[in-house]
Amino acid sequence: EVQLVESGGGLVRAGGSMRLSCAASGFTFDDYAIGWFRQAPGKEREGVSCISTSDGSTYYADSVKGRFTISSDNAKNTVYLQMNSLKPEDTAVYYCGATTMWGNLHTQDYDYWGQGTQVTVSS
Repeated sequence: EVQLVESGGGLVRAGGSMRLSCAASGFTFDDYAIGWFRQAPGKEREGVSCISTSDGSTYYADSVKGRFTISSDNAKNTVYLQMNSLKPEDTAVYYCGATTMWGNLHTQDYDYWGQGTQVTVSS
């Protein structure tokens, strides 16, 4: 059974930091790229960052570039999203997804999804 399980969300003040984890199981981790997405109330799900688990290549949306860092621990089949200098507009449910199509943050190209973890940034 394929599973992606996010963890690490919560409440943080603006300017603070938080690290999200995405633990994967049930598929060959190295064959997939893992992406982080977020969805705020009333808005569409948007791509934040993705990583190729095979070679470590990364990609970031402009809105988080320089503040967020994605990384992968292949021994643990886990991808992390380190979020620094958080802003209230980063508040959303954060999801991780898996795709065989590296380099894109199009939700329709992702095969598997986690259940999401809430991140709330207070001002």
